[in-house]
Amino acid sequence: MGFDLEAHRGGRALLPENTLPAFANALSMGVDTLELDVGITADGEVVVSHERSLNPDLARDATGAYVAPPGTPFAKLQLAEVKTYDVGQIQPDSAYARQFPNQRAVPGTRIPTLKEVFALVRKSGNTNVRFNIETKIDPNRPDETLAPQAFVTRLLGLIEAEGFADRVMIQSFDWRTLLLVQRQALMIPTVYLTLQRGQAPTVALDKATSWTAGFSPADHAGSLPRTIKAAGGAVWSPYFGDVTAPLVEEAHGLGLRVVVWTVNKPDDMARMIELGVDGIISDRPDLLRQVAGEKGIALPPATPVTP
Repeated sequence: MGFDLEAHRGGRALLPENTLPAFANALSMGVDTLELDVGITADGEVVVSHERSLNPDLARDATGAYVAPPGTPFAKLQLAEVKTYDVGQIQPDSAYARQFPNQRAVPGTRIPTLKEVFALVRKSGNTNVRFNIETKIDPNRPDETLAPQAFVTRLLGLIEAEGFADRVMIQSFDWRTLLLVQRQALMIPTVYLTLQRGQAPTVALDKATSWTAGFSPADHAGSLPRTIKAAGGAVWSPYFGDVTAPLVEEAHGLGLRVVVWTVNKPDDMARMIELGVDGIISDRPDLLRQVAGEKGIALPPATPVTP
């Protein structure tokens, strides 16, 4: 694999996140990978959503009212109920709306199933685009999702049934799900997400956390790349602000690819490419295509499709 140009949630700075219009736009533009997130409904359907619950910033009911926080978990909703909500327009005056003021609203857009995303890609005729699928499980909130084993079994079953196992990567901050994927689907690469800074880091260099499935960097010379290699990972996916040239070099020496998230400014994109990362996840795949092209990276072809 060469450089991996990934549309984060389909490219959420441009169109409503994790929706068929966003994925169609990314395919029509040309990306290597559709990055997306999944949850599972009460009736076992795999739905595409970054949140474990209906998002009050996005989901409107049949009356047009945005749902009240915190939103009902998908694990407590039937798919038919999920499909009644409109997620095509960010709630005005919200922090999210201020973050992406130029996102084009598509009223009437519904939360898609993963099966519908696969169908869209088939419709596009794109036989190369990959899927980087994040399991939205929080080890600190077990009541909001299926347990890891049930979640992974349902997800892998759908991927296999749809015939996309050779084009999928599974990523997670919750490393328990990645260990299960490694046991149940050897051909699917696992992507270890990490965040070291801010108010809610998922990893620490001196201990295991609730997110790391018992793995501690302290047992691996304080090194996240060594820890991920020991866990069986194929890709390290850190927050881009945590990345340095020596860390990229160390990861490469261990045979790990490094795909950073979420990079939206051209200067940061260029700096990451210069550090030697293997891929970038971005809310602005249009800008990333421009910067990557200027750096001499071969760009993925466009496959125009309508949702």
